[in-house]
Amino acid sequence: MTDLAAVAERAGLTLVGTRPRFSHYLSDAAHRIPFAATLAWYRVQASLQRNRLGLLWIVLRPMLMSLVYGVVFGFILSSAARPQNFVPFLLIGVFTIDFFTNSLSSGSRAITSNVRLVQSLGFPRVLLPFASTMEQAIRMVPTTVLLYVLLLISGEPPRWSWLLYVPILLLLWLFNLGVAMIAARVSVHARDLQQVIPIINRIVFYASGVFLSIDGLLQGAPWPFRIVQLLPTYDFLEIARDVLMMGHAAPTVAWIAAPIWAVIAFAFGLIYFWQAETRYGIDS
Repeated sequence: MTDLAAVAERAGLTLVGTRPRFSHYLSDAAHRIPFAATLAWYRVQASLQRNRLGLLWIVLRPMLMSLVYGVVFGFILSSAARPQNFVPFLLIGVFTIDFFTNSLSSGSRAITSNVRLVQSLGFPRVLLPFASTMEQAIRMVPTTVLLYVLLLISGEPPRWSWLLYVPILLLLWLFNLGVAMIAARVSVHARDLQQVIPIINRIVFYASGVFLSIDGLLQGAPWPFRIVQLLPTYDFLEIARDVLMMGHAAPTVAWIAAPIWAVIAFAFGLIYFWQAETRYGIDS
């Protein structure tokens, strides 16, 4: 048996249900990225075919959300909490944070909504949250184009800094992927998390300053403001407004913290997800 085990090890064979080594896991996942990308694209197509307006819903949803929030909070907010250039401020907030909240929601269902696929085929399960966030990234392409158009209509002059919004979205996607991997694993063991996700998303909307100026609201309260500045979504939103809005300067800490949050979330999420690799087909 010892000789047989040695031969199997040299051949790269492992026992069924054994968690692969992290390096092998990453290599296997990297070779199967085209599978995850194809899965994401098919999901986008399938969701569009179920709706009569098809592709229009991708851009209509954030635009309608911006309209509702603009009408409601435009009247409710005080002058301190409402910035002067409220329309572009709100548009950037809704379109950017919507990318995160959609990724979190779909990522939490990455394993539980693909039980048959998990139990039937052998592949690195991390490809499922990868595909879910990739789907949201594909949807962000026409949404970003619409955002540029709406910013022009609202009076924002086009600048070369607008091009920086794309790498900011890539960093945000990396952060989203890390959070999606964490949510995907937790949801397998605690399905109740999926009921809490909408509440988390609402909290993110308010705490990140999507439709209100956190600076003006917390003026005179330095400690709460410093805590808010440490929120990843606030940092990403601030640097997005910095490059897209004339006269809006993000805090230096936001430019430093955003990429750090992206790397930390991705690294922790990947390791955390990999540690439960052998349990997804059983506990799902």
